[in-house]
Amino acid sequence: MPASTEERIIRPAQNVRGSLRLPGDKSISHRYGMLAAFAEGVSRFRNFSTGADCASTLACMEALGAQVRKLDDGSVEIAGVGGRVRPAEAPLDCGNSGSTMRMIAGLLAPQEGRFTLVGDESLSRRPMERILKPLAAMGARLTLTEGHAPLMIDGGPLKAIDYTTPVPSAQVKTCILLAGLQTEGTTTVREAVRTRDHSELALQAFGAKLTRTLDAVSIAGSQKLHAIEAAVPGDISSAAFFLCAAALFPGSNLVLDFLGLNPTRAALLDVLTALGAQISVLNLEEKNAELVGTVQVSAPAEGLGATEISGALAAQLIDELPVLAAIGPYTAGGIRIRDAKELRVKESDRIALVAKNLRAMGAEVTEFEDGLDVPGGQKLHGATIDSGSDHRIAMAFSVAALKAEGQTLIQGAESAAISFPEFFDLLDLVAER
Repeated sequence: MPASTEERIIRPAQNVRGSLRLPGDKSISHRYGMLAAFAEGVSRFRNFSTGADCASTLACMEALGAQVRKLDDGSVEIAGVGGRVRPAEAPLDCGNSGSTMRMIAGLLAPQEGRFTLVGDESLSRRPMERILKPLAAMGARLTLTEGHAPLMIDGGPLKAIDYTTPVPSAQVKTCILLAGLQTEGTTTVREAVRTRDHSELALQAFGAKLTRTLDAVSIAGSQKLHAIEAAVPGDISSAAFFLCAAALFPGSNLVLDFLGLNPTRAALLDVLTALGAQISVLNLEEKNAELVGTVQVSAPAEGLGATEISGALAAQLIDELPVLAAIGPYTAGGIRIRDAKELRVKESDRIALVAKNLRAMGAEVTEFEDGLDVPGGQKLHGATIDSGSDHRIAMAFSVAALKAEGQTLIQGAESAAISFPEFFDLLDLVAER
């Protein structure tokens, strides 16, 4: 990514109170955008993600022949290509979005033509071999550059496979399913740890038939997708920052409306409850097979306790781990994270950056190859935070700064726009000073 340019000062807060409705879920928006662009007909979405990553997905699909319109009411309208993309005249720019690159590769591998996927400096460092192996097993012709982007695809007919993912990854699962959707026979993906199932639910919403068991999903090929209209629920990974902030201040009261509560994503609520936060879920309903509800959170008078996150839980919470680690010093007994080596190959080495920035704020922390030990009962002071141009690091330490002594300077604050351009404005709305 380009050098960090924007700095934000975060002042300590006295409390966190208020009501928010958050921008649309990034994971769901990626999938709705991609499937709508591939489907027959015109889809319309309210509360589509405002993040730069989802804009990258829409731009790539436009380059492949879809028509995208932003309507006056803020909704997004997408006219699909009816299952047949046009060859792109230039490389498809995925920006900072690993989701875009990994998932769109599965969509394009069975299509006729040559496609090149590129990304920014950060994305070009992230591992792409994990999609190469299953797609190659299907007969796809892909070329990487030393395991990374640029990624070149020579598209053509594929064969169905039965594949077990070595590392839990919803993006890899989605990549295979999108290729399988266009391949004769039935393609099956098996996973030892169940990953988020937005792709399965979205495919079904667009009319595809899938077969699901506890540890596998199968899709029959040669199915057509049809346009839908939907409101994208609020992003629980974005909500994580506000939920954790509210959990720090006894007397807090925060309400988040129309929040996505997919069971494969909502483990954060269980972890915060285990730490002692008081959480209520209201108005739970189903929208396009996704669970949506209102969440109310307040902090315990005695403060947060302690927790350990490992195994399958670490995989489910991979996006939320930075903010949980960042509030770890304020708990009574600390937070222990293991089995999260995947954090080292995100937009940054998130384990190293969390440890570096906690130490900058005066905390003790022990770094492991696959996680962190963050002892509780610590006081933090304001510091200069190195976000590494990573949106989740910038936002996680903005939350930690609310309870620190003195001001904190977030370097590279503009990176928050990758997933959540409104973050700092909404934080100012609910942080009482």
